[in-house]
Amino acid sequence: MSIYKKIAIGVISVFLFVILVNIGLNYWIKKQLPIIIHEKNKTAYHINYEKIEVDLWSRNIHATTLLVHPKNEPKDSKNGLYSKIESVTVKHFNIWDLAFHDIIQAESIIINKPRIILYKKNEKLLNNSKSIQTQIIEPFRKIIAVSNIYLNDGAVDVVSLKTNKPILNVKKIILKLEGILITDETLKEKIPLHYEKYTLICDSLYYKPSSFYHINIGKIITENNFLKINKLSVLPAYSRKVFIGKLEKEKDIYTLKLNSANINNLKWGFKNDRFFLNASSVVMDHFDANIYRSKMPKDDLSKKYLYNALLRRIKFPMKIDSLQIRKSKLVYEEEIDFSKGPGILTFDHFNLQANNIQSGFGLKKANDVKINIDCQFMKNSPLHVNWNFNVLDLKDSFHIQGRVSNFDVAALAKFTRPYINTSFTGTFKTYNFNFYGNDNSATGNAFLVYDDLKVKLYKKKNPEKEAKLKTAVANLILKNDSDDKAKKASVELDRIQEKSFYNFLWRSIAESLKKILI
Repeated sequence: MSIYKKIAIGVISVFLFVILVNIGLNYWIKKQLPIIIHEKNKTAYHINYEKIEVDLWSRNIHATTLLVHPKNEPKDSKNGLYSKIESVTVKHFNIWDLAFHDIIQAESIIINKPRIILYKKNEKLLNNSKSIQTQIIEPFRKIIAVSNIYLNDGAVDVVSLKTNKPILNVKKIILKLEGILITDETLKEKIPLHYEKYTLICDSLYYKPSSFYHINIGKIITENNFLKINKLSVLPAYSRKVFIGKLEKEKDIYTLKLNSANINNLKWGFKNDRFFLNASSVVMDHFDANIYRSKMPKDDLSKKYLYNALLRRIKFPMKIDSLQIRKSKLVYEEEIDFSKGPGILTFDHFNLQANNIQSGFGLKKANDVKINIDCQFMKNSPLHVNWNFNVLDLKDSFHIQGRVSNFDVAALAKFTRPYINTSFTGTFKTYNFNFYGNDNSATGNAFLVYDDLKVKLYKKKNPEKEAKLKTAVANLILKNDSDDKAKKASVELDRIQEKSFYNFLWRSIAESLKKILI
């Protein structure tokens, strides 16, 4: 037999041997996969599939129509996690580990159109933050280990069995998680896996954090150290009357709408089991905030901390170098009873620049928080405010100064008519205030130049009619004009501990106006 025939026979033999080995391994792996997924599945969930294909040449596994449901599923109801997945592709798996170690070790997994529903007995999103680690990540790690996860067009629902209503709903999820590392050591950490980079996109999100509010987000995009949010709203779950009826004590009701927010150079995680959050800048555009307070519930007599203390008391490191709120609007409403309607204060074209916002955790030295505000007060007058404080100052000292120009005081009727049965006419050409304060008291001064100030009082029982005698007496007492000269008043005021910083500021301003005008 010639050498060429021997070589040809050898090549054919090797080729046939490889084919036979491939067929054998393919048969063996196809037999092993159901055993790994079903019999050796140590998770709390059954995993079923319609069809599974194995390609040893490309080292890919493709499964279609996967169903996941709890092993201890109640007969008459649902409780726990249920999922239907259109298809799963495992790419470049390790044949040896699959054949002999009962684990699918692979380069990546691609999950298409997963639909996940989690039924909860209560209305908490997570009963225990470690449940994701112990019930999902750790058990499934014993079935499959991959370096990259790609999830396409996913959807997640968390439903309360108590109310049969959603707690969380997320649609059109796209996730790329690359460079994954899960070890016995990482499983002991707060975040039970390490990764090199990630991308997460959600087209819509609904979340109910409590029975009083629900949150909607139009779109979320986050990639490594960047986060963008579009169309966020935080809305009360009830009308004002119903909401107030459910309150035991006086409390603000918030209605918040945000067009977009960008967070840059975002870094977060755990260091020595302590959560941290840092960002170089947060930029918020078209933030529409309404704060409503009813005086009908009982007073909340608990101490209200100033912002120094609120930041200082945060139990983890947090720092935002720069915060910008642009082209926004703030409305404050306060109501004594429903018969008169609320008093309203508006701040349009609201622009805020704040620097060095940080918690006091672990700090021995901190730069002052500096806040600058420019807006239109009551739609007719520019308002500028500078506000500084330091989070480490145990006295909670602050310095705030501001200026209002060419203010038509008739605009205050939106607040004073329903609140104190009073309206004004006249002009504040300039009003400047400069106050220093702390947790106990405030001192400072104010200057006012004004023209032709007059007051009108209304009857308590018939607020549409003027109380003419009281009006006449009030205008006799009132100093109607500053004669183009700045009138000055000094302020010394004790803080009411159960009232907010803004109440403290308003009382300081009111005290200065009282001294100038009466």
